[in-house]
Amino acid sequence: MRDASLVGDDQMIITIDGPAGSGKSTVARKLAARLDIAYLDTGAMYRAVAHAGLQRGVDFHDNEALRQLAKSIELELDCGPVHTRVRVDGHDASEAIRTMAVSRMTPYVARHAGIRELMVKRQREIGRALGSFVSEGRDQGSVVFPGADVRIVLEASLEQRAWRRVQEMLADGEDVVIADVVDNLRARDKVDAKQWEPLLVPGGAVIIDTTDLTIVEVVDRLIEAVQAATLKKEDSG
Repeated sequence: MRDASLVGDDQMIITIDGPAGSGKSTVARKLAARLDIAYLDTGAMYRAVAHAGLQRGVDFHDNEALRQLAKSIELELDCGPVHTRVRVDGHDASEAIRTMAVSRMTPYVARHAGIRELMVKRQREIGRALGSFVSEGRDQGSVVFPGADVRIVLEASLEQRAWRRVQEMLADGEDVVIADVVDNLRARDKVDAKQWEPLLVPGGAVIIDTTDLTIVEVVDRLIEAVQAATLKKEDSG
């Protein structure tokens, strides 16, 4: 099913924020496919820096080394309706950035203010080139694209998020222990939660708890939010 007519010729920016394992990446890809617009996975950018740091043997406790790393790597994103392919220094790292080793190091990158500043600037540049798109991450509706037409926050219980992440990693052939995933998610939540908290005020965003929802149900709710935003734009125009 395609809902491209909901977007029309005008630019539409849709942001999806929330904690790791809440379903952001999966539903963002499916929503972008339904609307036939680009999908921007901003979390992949931070993972790419962490991946490069592991490859180069960077000390993740050295903030200046991390900043220089983020400035020096060649990072390319191919944002299609159903994917974001990531190239780091000319090499496709789309799968490599999803390993548990990279997940453990990503919080060191994500909490670095200097790196976040670099990434926000880059994400806005990408957004201007894409036109209409679905952007997914931690701070998209609160910091990067605060004027987005539709701002979404996805939530889910820690247990459900850990289970989802384990299933993804096992499907990718990685040997993983759920206790390690739970610990990783807790650590990331401490770093990331403040990024989307400004959206939790009444009217700040559409908040969806995905714990007991299927992927199809979540995407349908996102489509409803896009429909409401489209009608609002038409009425105001």
